[in-house]
Amino acid sequence: METIHLDDFLDEGLLRESSFRDKVDRIDWSKYSNKRVMIKGCTDIPIPTWAYLILTAQLAQYVERIYFGELRSAIKIFVKDKD
Repeated sequence: METIHLDDFLDEGLLRESSFRDKVDRIDWSKYSNKRVMIKGCTDIPIPTWAYLILTAQLAQYVERIYFGELRSAIKIFVKDKD
């Protein structure tokens, strides 16, 4: 399972929307094709809902499944529809 750490998106210890969106735009999302991905939001700062929504929207185009949380207690938030 691949993991995206929200700590990687911090800018000087804060999650700033403009720099967050810039970092998201630079990611090659195709590397997550048909994989299971966990968004790990364990940071020392509060993470706004929009950050999760942006990541989920990008990932949903490529991944098999998206989870949130910790590996042992992950919450499934997206499963690709198998037509």
